Order: sequence, then structure tokens, then C-alpha cells
Amino acid sequence: ALETLSQALPSLVPQYRDTRDRPDLRGVSELSPHLHFGEISPRFLFQQTHSISEEFTRQIFWREFAHHLLYHYPKTPKEPLREEFRLFPWQYHLEHLKAWQEGRTGYPFVDAAMRQLWQLGWMHNRCRMVVASFLVKDLRIHWLEGARWFWDTLVDADLANNTFGWQWTAGCGADAAPYFRIFHPTTQGEKFDVTRQFVRSFVPELSSLPDDWIYRPHEAPEHILRAAGVVLGKTYPKQIVTHEIERKEALAAFSSLKKEIF
Repeated sequence: ALETLSQALPSLVPQYRDTRDRPDLRGVSELSPHLHFGEISPRFLFQQTHSISEEFTRQIFWREFAHHLLYHYPKTPKEPLREEFRLFPWQYHLEHLKAWQEGRTGYPFVDAAMRQLWQLGWMHNRCRMVVASFLVKDLRIHWLEGARWFWDTLVDADLANNTFGWQWTAGCGADAAPYFRIFHPTTQGEKFDVTRQFVRSFVPELSSLPDDWIYRPHEAPEHILRAAGVVLGKTYPKQIVTHEIERKEALAAFSSLKKEIF
């Protein structure tokens, strides 16, 4: 833990604000497993970093806020903090859940992130938000399914933070993302995987596609796919859902709870 921190302090932490959302770079400290297992304390980490990066230390406070919530609301690992969300019409599609878990949704950013999780036992924070949004809003599968999968696969699996993160994304927790905030699984990759190195590392079957098409293989001209050796539905899966359609249906489902929420 101390070695990881010593590597992060001189270069990573000062640039954290600009690099924290870039999964194609080492823009985060990767200290979360060490924090979870008590190998380094949040107080010590704050002391070492607060004068260097306000953005970095803010994340430490968010982590502690999650533990505060778990202490005062011990039922939240299984129940939504905002009780009106018990009425939400969640779906359960086993094949969609498996496709999400295995990184074969047909959305390269989601697939790269889920494969990173399976290979490393860790996932970049920007990716965590996007794959969570995809599960609960594009697929409308209960956030508990995502929380269970993260609990089983993350080396930094922390009950408080896992619960807080999933309820934040689903809109049913404290200071939660508004129900209408739905991450676009394609544009998020294009925006934050600037070099496209992230997707090429974890979805190698698309690695020969040009930068402009690697996050949009389903829109790529046939000659581009052929040149890259990509056959949709064979070498890389077709999209299991259409984001634009699912977004509208998710908004309609969440809007049905408006009276209770607001």
C-alpha cells in the first residue's frame, strides 16, 4: 500500500482532476483494495494528499460517507434507501445478465470494462458507473444483481461503497443520480478512452478497427469490418439491446415513480 502511494504522490495525485476519468491511462491511485483491507487508513491518505489535490481527497470523503450511510441504514445492502423504489418494475432476463457479466453485450466500452473486472478483479471508476447504468437502465435489471456480481469479483469489494455506488446509479440511494441520468455506453467510451488503448486491450477482436469505428462496429461500413476481420454476431456479438429504445423505456419506467419521488 505504501509503495503504491509513493508512486502515486509525485505524479498521479497532482494530475488527478484531469486524468481520473481516463481508463486508457493510469489516472487513479488503485489504492481501493488497500483501503478496504485496512493496509492504509483514509485518515493517513488524507494527510498525505489534501494539500496536493482537492479532487483526490474529495473521493476519500465520499468513501467515508458510504460507511456513514451503511452504519445508519444497515438494511441498504438489500433494500433501497428510498423506499418508493420498491415499486420500480425491474426486469429479469438471465441471458442479458450473463451477457453483461461476461462482457459480450455488443457495446465495446461496457464489454471492455466487464472483461477488465474478470481479468484483474478491479475496474476503473468511470467504467463502474457506465456498466452499472447499462445494467439498471438499459437492461433494467435490479441493482442488487450488479451489487452481487461486483461483490464476488472485485478485490476491493467493500460493502459500504458497493451498496452506495449501486444505489447511486439506480437513483434509489442518498444523493443519488437523478433517474433521467443515463450514461450513453458508446459516447462514454469515445470521450474517455481517448487513445482507444483501453478497448483494444480488453476487446482485442476489435483492435484492428480504426479509432472512429472501434466504439461503433455496428455502424461501420462492411468493407471496414471486413478489413478488420470483424464479423458481427460471430467474432464480436451483436448489441443485445438498442440504447436509444431502452433509454426511452427506462425514462418511462422511472417517470412512473415521480409522484412518490418528488
